[in-house]
Amino acid sequence: MITLSRRLLLAGSIVVAALAPALGRAADPVSGITLDWAYYNPVSLVLKDKGWLEEALKPQGVSVTWVQSAGSNKAIEFLNSGSVQFGSTAGAAALLARVNGSPIKAVYSYSRPEWTALVTNGDSPIQSVEELKGKRVAVTRGTDPYIFLLRALADHGLAEQDIEVVLLQHADGRNALIGHQVDAWAGLDPMMAQAELEQGARLFYRKPELNTYGVLNVNEQFAADHPEIVEAVIRAYEQARTYALAHPDELRAALVQAAGLTDAAAAKQLERTDLSGPAIDAPKRDTILAAGLALQKAGVIEASVDVAATVDALLDARFKTALAQ
Repeated sequence: MITLSRRLLLAGSIVVAALAPALGRAADPVSGITLDWAYYNPVSLVLKDKGWLEEALKPQGVSVTWVQSAGSNKAIEFLNSGSVQFGSTAGAAALLARVNGSPIKAVYSYSRPEWTALVTNGDSPIQSVEELKGKRVAVTRGTDPYIFLLRALADHGLAEQDIEVVLLQHADGRNALIGHQVDAWAGLDPMMAQAELEQGARLFYRKPELNTYGVLNVNEQFAADHPEIVEAVIRAYEQARTYALAHPDELRAALVQAAGLTDAAAAKQLERTDLSGPAIDAPKRDTILAAGLALQKAGVIEASVDVAATVDALLDARFKTALAQ
């Protein structure tokens, strides 16, 4: 018994010693963070231009770097590689990334936009989703326009296999449509607004409720190690969001300058963009869950995946105290 007790004590000591670094692990200090900015996230343009986050983090010795995301897929790539700590995507795109193993948390919602629709040229005979059968459709996989396209097809008795998918980044998809290299495009603002107003493109299928919220994502481990920085970022985002709501002309001007848009195209994008609901809450969960279940039904998400549990793992509402009251 004495020998056994000694063995158990020794084994316990070894286990404790092995676990000690993990249990007592101090997070590495942060000297700088990188965030993305994007045309589809107009709040990010205001925050980047005003420098409020840099000002908030300067006393902590934390620098701020900005990089552009050309779409949700690029933001996810940046997050997965660690080249950004914060990346802006559509909610459904973040869910797909989480399903595919990306360790991200959605901690804030910067907008609820109608930022995607199915688009064709003004002289095209296409009038309905059903008429896409056998047609060439440009889309960026892993983004809300891609998910919107799949859901539109499914709602009208078609599947991805019934069309010829042409994988292009959003701006290239717009150019391919205008150049008549494809028959239709799953569009994204502001390029969609440009095509509509300047090249006579036509939004032939719109369904705002199939657009998911814009969410700000952070690496899961970073959020666990540095919640104070996540909170500082959300507070700065809130400052920019409330400022944008109070100064719509400045918001439009920031979008015009950043994206090289006409004033009319920027106005068209912003009239389809709701900035009023930043909290990670039940409506966001319901909308993203509905998108996930639709993707599972379409075979994009495997039947074995617990979509509801994955949505709950993605959404992180613990930073709500940082929201404007």
